[in-house]
Amino acid sequence: MNLFAAFQARFPTDRAAPFIIERARTHTYGDLERETAGIANLLIALKVKTGDRVMVQVEKTPQAVFLYLACLRAGAVFLPLNTAYRADELEYFLGDAEPAVVVCDPGAAALMDLCRGAGIANVLTLDAKGAGSLTTQAAAQSGEFDTVAVRTADLGAILYSSGTTGRPKGVMLSHGALAANAATLHRLWKFDAKDVLLHCLPIFHVHGLFVALHTTLWNGTGMIFHAKYAVDDVVADLPRATVFMGVPTYYVRLIQHAAFSPELTRTIRLFLCGSAPLLEETFATFTAKCGKQIVERYGMTEAGMITSAHLDKPRRAGTVGWPLPDVTLRIAGENNAAVAKGDTGEIQIKSPALFSGYWRKPEKTAEDFTADGYFKTGDLAQIEPDGMVAIVGRAKDMLISGGYNVYPKEIETVIDGLPGVVESAVVGMPHPDFGEAGLAVLTLQPGASLDLAVVRAALKDALANYKIPKLILFAGTLPRNAMGKVQKNVLRTEYRAQWDNFLAG
Repeated sequence: MNLFAAFQARFPTDRAAPFIIERARTHTYGDLERETAGIANLLIALKVKTGDRVMVQVEKTPQAVFLYLACLRAGAVFLPLNTAYRADELEYFLGDAEPAVVVCDPGAAALMDLCRGAGIANVLTLDAKGAGSLTTQAAAQSGEFDTVAVRTADLGAILYSSGTTGRPKGVMLSHGALAANAATLHRLWKFDAKDVLLHCLPIFHVHGLFVALHTTLWNGTGMIFHAKYAVDDVVADLPRATVFMGVPTYYVRLIQHAAFSPELTRTIRLFLCGSAPLLEETFATFTAKCGKQIVERYGMTEAGMITSAHLDKPRRAGTVGWPLPDVTLRIAGENNAAVAKGDTGEIQIKSPALFSGYWRKPEKTAEDFTADGYFKTGDLAQIEPDGMVAIVGRAKDMLISGGYNVYPKEIETVIDGLPGVVESAVVGMPHPDFGEAGLAVLTLQPGASLDLAVVRAALKDALANYKIPKLILFAGTLPRNAMGKVQKNVLRTEYRAQWDNFLAG
């Protein structure tokens, strides 16, 4: 079952229907078929076989989307890379994945040099305008292609984890797993023939590549395509769309825009948010300003989407909805035993959308599954009385101070609720007496001021003493990865000297 064939079976009968809508041009479903056929024929001409990796580090363009779909058609494994990766990281990916083809920007001299050093002969280019040797050579190929038959378990993509701790791992995703998640989300979020997605997300990540793109293709409708998020452009195009998917930063900027209003969002039936936690203040302010609620969902590279709020049920800030209909979810404590309802534990799941394992890391794959077949997500959560899931944080973020478990999210929620605070992050730092102790770093709104004594007093009122961070600092910004997640490992490194000075007295 080739995923592309599954999409194609759901394309509109009229292939002149729009697929990618840009300001200057609209690419139809007929264009999609012809463009992907040309690229797939080129890959076959380059002797790419089923299962061979095609590594891609390019800007977001319609041609980059066609390249992904062409890889599916040809039976190749699509391997997108964050455009922010630099030479040392790229060298690791080349050695680990051993791609048959690399596609990069024409100006990516460092990557081209690395490819030559690695003996990779097939290096094609694609620039930010969709031009390059890839499209030139594909245009000389036939516009027809018989999609390669693959098995459900054959790989469609490998996405490398963000690498916030240790070396990134290649997450192997099969045609069947990707199709299962697309079908479930399409049904759960009630897509229909009238829907138009406003697509502003990057396409080297699960959110933009699989959640946004796949639900559109499964629906056989069009999407308004932005190369990157620019709030003025989003405001201009919101009235033309019915669905918007974003990360928390997108919503913060929307709320702050002078034009944001109920009238601006009148046509949008579904606002979705994920990839990073959404602050309660952002959730509440958004609803107050436009009258609509954001649908939060929770997922990860290894599993696609795992939970989602429901369109026909009230949502609450700080929760990420219920497990998807085909996901079995449990909250587990020590020895992978289920915890009492309402207690904190690790999210463990079974799902048809689960990954096939980590590329060339069987030991790590085995380590992340329980004896009874559940995937250990590493995320800590609680199940609320109505069954909704509330994420507490990452298991690796949890600190043990004086023998007590401390969950950073609990502390961050208190700090984030203080007047003038934009957001905060709490990390565990080494402590000679307690083993670990908390360091809190918070950012303030422009022009706001806040006394540390007020912060400490609020924490003392709300939390047990052992949970209160030993050191609280102010910062201009918090370090983030490409999808807006706070990089807590970077925080630990950046503030280690101040922490050591604090301990020294």
